[in-house]
Amino acid sequence: MRKKMLFVSDHGDPLAKLGGKQSGGQNNYVKQLALSLEDHGWEIDIVTHWCDSFAPRIEHFGKNCRVIRIEAGFKGFISKNEMYEMLSAFYKEMKSALNLKEYDMVHTHYWLSGLLGMRLQRDFGLPFMHTSHSLGWAKEVAVGIPDLRRMKAETAILQTADQVLATTNSEKALIEKFVEHPSPISVIPIGVDKVFQKRQNRGHIRKRLGFQTPLFVFAGRLEETKGIHTLLSAFQRLVHRAGDRFTPQLVLAGGEANAIDFETNLPTDLNLRKAVRGIEQHVIFLGPQNQTQLSLLFNSATATIVPSYYESFGMVAAEAQACGSPVIASKVGGLKNVVQDGYSGLLVESKNPFDLANAMEKLATNASLAHRLGQQAMQVAEREFQWSSISERINSLYEVMISERYNTSISH
Repeated sequence: MRKKMLFVSDHGDPLAKLGGKQSGGQNNYVKQLALSLEDHGWEIDIVTHWCDSFAPRIEHFGKNCRVIRIEAGFKGFISKNEMYEMLSAFYKEMKSALNLKEYDMVHTHYWLSGLLGMRLQRDFGLPFMHTSHSLGWAKEVAVGIPDLRRMKAETAILQTADQVLATTNSEKALIEKFVEHPSPISVIPIGVDKVFQKRQNRGHIRKRLGFQTPLFVFAGRLEETKGIHTLLSAFQRLVHRAGDRFTPQLVLAGGEANAIDFETNLPTDLNLRKAVRGIEQHVIFLGPQNQTQLSLLFNSATATIVPSYYESFGMVAAEAQACGSPVIASKVGGLKNVVQDGYSGLLVESKNPFDLANAMEKLATNASLAHRLGQQAMQVAEREFQWSSISERINSLYEVMISERYNTSISH
């Protein structure tokens, strides 16, 4: 029997090009989950802000999925920090554009979407699952600035949702620490796209792409909270330590295309330029890359670096491991669960370039260790990050929620 689901992903357009502003793990998660749920009989509508004025209002993908873009008063890029003031307009337009009574339930992504989910639950009786993707309490630790409005909203959402879906045990523990009497919480990890897999002739791929070994890869937005300056500071130290022993190379994928000078493959941002001064010949900024390109990079890497100040999950870490790349990651948030320290990679202290440089040097100078960690990383990914088994578990939660809604309506 065909079932109909509404995803609300206010700032995370699942079809936006990855690596740009507000286009990362959440976007990819929403897209991959929707596609995986088709195998369980779901039709998925995803409402999101119309952040790309050149994109169509309605766009189909997969067999039974579509994105419906909402202007909410402005068509074009809006920072998620500004979207709170647009929520009323977003909800009003969403009610006009969709027949909300035809959906069996709603799954919201991020706290702004969760506020809309609460209204859908109240006004239409829709069962409501929520995935946070990040939490205000964790962000406060990362940047040192509390967002009291967000924390208040997240508390209400996490107490009101029929079901909360956390992606790691660390995220669940954080919710239980700060939210009194939260809704039921299930922990189900994020999966990786099938394009992320180990390939044969990895050394040949590296040479074909024009890279040498040891090669370190970063994929993500070029932002402070992603640890970009910590990484560049650590790599400066690694280059100076290497001397004549080895010649390390760092490749960075992500950031807006206009943030890169493609004649030099260096960033246009003056602070980033300063951070790579003296090691320019060792560093390449590629700009945004598609998933196939990222898979080739991860396959080429001696290690993939995830130096974030906080990650609720850390999708890049999971994708890299699926490609057989060991991961060096900050010992924070969900990364502590996704990367198994000493088995699938190495965990280092957040914001500590000395610790990160030590870990990079360890893998740069010990090929057998890097190979062993990479093999074990691939085994972890095969066991834990497959969308087929993940979507089956999430679908089971959906079925229970719909059944409870049906039984409640019958009893009344």
